[in-house]
Amino acid sequence: MLRRYPGAGEPLACEPLTKGLLNHGYRVSTTRGAYFLKHHLDKHHLDDATGDRATIVRQHRATQRLHSLGVPVAPPLADTEGDTVTVIDGRCYALHPWVDGLHRVGAELTAAQSRRLGALLGAVHTALEQVMGPGSGLPPRPGYRSPDPAETFELIDELLAAARGTRPRDAFDELAVHRLVERRALLEQHAHRRPPTPDGPATGWVHGDFHPLNLLYRGADPVAIVDWDRLGVQPRAEEAVRAAAIFFVRPAGELDLEKVGAYARAYRRAAGAGAAELAAAVHRVWWERLNDFWILRWRYRLHDRRADPQFPAVSALAVWWTREYEAVCEAFTR
Repeated sequence: MLRRYPGAGEPLACEPLTKGLLNHGYRVSTTRGAYFLKHHLDKHHLDDATGDRATIVRQHRATQRLHSLGVPVAPPLADTEGDTVTVIDGRCYALHPWVDGLHRVGAELTAAQSRRLGALLGAVHTALEQVMGPGSGLPPRPGYRSPDPAETFELIDELLAAARGTRPRDAFDELAVHRLVERRALLEQHAHRRPPTPDGPATGWVHGDFHPLNLLYRGADPVAIVDWDRLGVQPRAEEAVRAAAIFFVRPAGELDLEKVGAYARAYRRAAGAGAAELAAAVHRVWWERLNDFWILRWRYRLHDRRADPQFPAVSALAVWWTREYEAVCEAFTR
């Protein structure tokens, strides 16, 4: 790989990175410094193709343009042929400059830093509109429809059978059974609140996966937004809501609504988004969370337990959000 980048120096060490769930990444040390080597994988868990060369090239060009606008990103390096994607044995790789920094969750952010986070995401959305083209006339993500509770009930039955049939059952399986039964009751109670398919000018280009593991801080300052694999067209305010639900969730499954409010006000100003746009996104993401069991699908269908540690907070959040729906909506819109 490094032979394609003669300016990168001679390799000294290559260490795999353990953060993240989907891509393989390595810290490569050379006689010239350190680099991040990314192996782009086909995201079979996500049911979309994000590992093909053409898609990766599009992502790279977007980050290069964002960098020129001052957005904190780490665009890939170009090899001697000017390419940013290297294909070896059918696998796609990219070499990036190494960025020293730490991941920070919402509990580590002050109110001022929460505002800065919201302003940063708003700046990303407006900059993407510049570099990718206006999003107002684009359709929602292909095939989007709000989750159908009838289908969710079938999934709950399948996952309940799997969790109850596990031998030996552990504390995770017991919690899974409890949450699945609880969620079925909530869906029966709120099935009439299923949102319609989103439309209108709220659709635009988004990062697609904006959360703490994809943002590096140096001290109090964000220095790099990484992992643009899910760059695409979506209702943009949904990304703002989803990000807040990850950054600002507490271990018990509650949101820090004071920080959410600071973040959301800054986002709306930076993105030019109205309160109605955020309120509609809150409703769609709440419904999405109420119907979503991706961690349990990974565990029981794919026998993949990497996401298990996230389940207690994620599953509790859906219940808490339903109970505190009005307060959450107010935090995003006031």
